Amino acid sequence: MKKRAHNRPGRYKRRASSTLARGRSHNVTDEQLARLRETVGTLLCVHTVTADYAVVEKPHGLFSMPGKGEEKWDSIEVRALAAFPEATGALVIHRLDSETSGLMVLSLNPNACRALSRQFMNRRIGKTYEALLDGIVEADEGEVNLPLAFDYERRPLQCVDHDNGKPATTLYRVLSRDDEHGRTRVLFRPETGRTHQLRVHAATPVADGGIGCPIVGDTLYGNPDSGPRLMLHANFLAFWEPVTGEWVKFQSECPF
Repeated sequence: MKKRAHNRPGRYKRRASSTLARGRSHNVTDEQLARLRETVGTLLCVHTVTADYAVVEKPHGLFSMPGKGEEKWDSIEVRALAAFPEATGALVIHRLDSETSGLMVLSLNPNACRALSRQFMNRRIGKTYEALLDGIVEADEGEVNLPLAFDYERRPLQCVDHDNGKPATTLYRVLSRDDEHGRTRVLFRPETGRTHQLRVHAATPVADGGIGCPIVGDTLYGNPDSGPRLMLHANFLAFWEPVTGEWVKFQSECPF
């Protein structure tokens, strides 16, 4: 099957339709949907779109899924409902933290959803993140293996829990060091996808098995005043194409 693709990043311009009513399952009001219709065409930066999936770039500060409350309704899923009104089934099959920017793949039909979801579940997805760390990382590369669990006393934080935590593995490689400002640019390759995994593994002291340098701008695990935003960007995404089985790769330039 020949893919219909737009291989250069751009703004996907498609007029919204009544399919947006599906947003009501996420407590999106008619007024919000009306505002969304007025701005469709500037909602999603799309790298590639086919009949089965779309690769989009999530901006910093936008939720992957709608949250509770008026201030949290806007999200990649709600915008995708507007941009891809013919899509069926679940669109969002993986998430990025609201503070993280970068690449996401959306499924546009149930068959693609199943195929892509299996790849995420079986860890057959290729993904890397570029980050700026607050401190100088001594090792040129390394591996962090620290199990993570929900910290019930400090919601929504995660914590290292060697007794009850789920296995979490992060590979990292230093890209550059800025000794003058005390910053290190690294490339993360997570082997697992736990909540806040990269943030916790970066901030955990070296003596406890972590990298020992929190991500710049991390409001939960680091110094919130160290940067204007969380300096974490999903810069690479690769997966097996749901129909052809081809290994497809996408790159996004780091914005910081």
